[in-house]
Amino acid sequence: MSSSINENTDDRLSMLPEEVVALILSLMPTKFAVRSSILSKSWRHRWMLVTNLDFDDIHKVHGFDVLSKFVDRVLEFCQTPHVKLFRLKFSDRYYWYRMSSVSSWIDKAVRLNVQELDIHVILAQLPASLFTCKTLTKLSIDCEIRNGRVWRCLCSVNLPCLKTLDIAVFDKPHENAFKLIRGCPVLESLFLTVTWLADEENYIFIIPTLKRMKLTILYCKSPFTNKVVLNVPNLEYLFVGGVLCSYFLTEDVSSLVGASFSFTHVRCDSMWVDILKGTNGVKSLSAQIGPIVYYEIPIDSALPSFPNMTYLELKGFRDWRLIISEFLESSPELKHLCINKADMSKTDIESLWVEPKLVPACLLTNLTTIKFSKCEGRKCDVQSMKYMLGNAEVLKTVTIIWRSLRFKEERRLSTQLLNVPRASRHCEINFIGKYSPYQNPLVK
Repeated sequence: MSSSINENTDDRLSMLPEEVVALILSLMPTKFAVRSSILSKSWRHRWMLVTNLDFDDIHKVHGFDVLSKFVDRVLEFCQTPHVKLFRLKFSDRYYWYRMSSVSSWIDKAVRLNVQELDIHVILAQLPASLFTCKTLTKLSIDCEIRNGRVWRCLCSVNLPCLKTLDIAVFDKPHENAFKLIRGCPVLESLFLTVTWLADEENYIFIIPTLKRMKLTILYCKSPFTNKVVLNVPNLEYLFVGGVLCSYFLTEDVSSLVGASFSFTHVRCDSMWVDILKGTNGVKSLSAQIGPIVYYEIPIDSALPSFPNMTYLELKGFRDWRLIISEFLESSPELKHLCINKADMSKTDIESLWVEPKLVPACLLTNLTTIKFSKCEGRKCDVQSMKYMLGNAEVLKTVTIIWRSLRFKEERRLSTQLLNVPRASRHCEINFIGKYSPYQNPLVK
């Protein structure tokens, strides 16, 4: 029997309520949502109710003039009273496009009661209407370039509903960024990327509502040494990355639970210790130092105590033999330790493991898991693992990830560590390498 399509069969998709169809179309890039208008007469105008307007130039077939006309037409015919997301992401190949167009599009989005703005284009200036948008809850601005006067905050700011602010400021960050921040009375998440050229002013963050903060300094050419002051009583998570060129003064971080630091350059070792002292109440700490940074704890600046820390991750330290000992001695409640060594060449001088003067309290009572990544089997690596296996009395799991070892060397080192006496009877060692991973049973 031949099959045929019944022309009278109901089109179930077309029978869906308009708000459901609008939701479905909003989940795709706007250019695809608009194409649904060619399906039938009943679909000709349905895309006009989408709540997400998402424009990009991923498929670079047409020039900016065609793209610009498309965005203009969509905004002209858009009938939704509330835009949930308005997103622009254009590559720098359109560096010379009419920047006034972007400002006009953002202004129209504001008039459509936009809730989230995600702007990834080169901007000349943001429209004044944006800075007093009553419906905006999330604002993200990435200008794609690092060396120009991109946008400025020239008017008063009143963003009463903004909870998330993600901005890159490369021109007078002290003036532009903080003017914007002060106009956000309910701000909860702040992601700030800046460059410091000639900054003398201290960067003072007084934000009672803030819960998450990420501060990245791309580069610093300022000859001055300023301070970053944190008065954020409800802050739960802090990330600081890039160039560490300022001292941190933590006036109030009483709610801080987790901190993460990732530095490509540290101007002064005492700055590194200073930021650790200001955040020593955290439960979780991740610290990464770039491969060009040789870290040493200053003689007159001991590592602070971390009375609450249960999780520690150390990444990228070249000469890590001393810092591991220092952290173990300073973290009596530590339960989970992750070490990710920096890549080292064969010409790097091999250092020896520095044992703590006394067995750290965390090894005797709390440390249960150790993960050692990029382990090369150097003398220092083996010595450190022997020490921790021999002294960690409640250790349960050790995972060692070998870095580019030959089969015989990998097996030799694995066998050597398996034969090391362990203080914990319940410790299991897992090895992961270029060859098949394996583990040993619990020690009887």
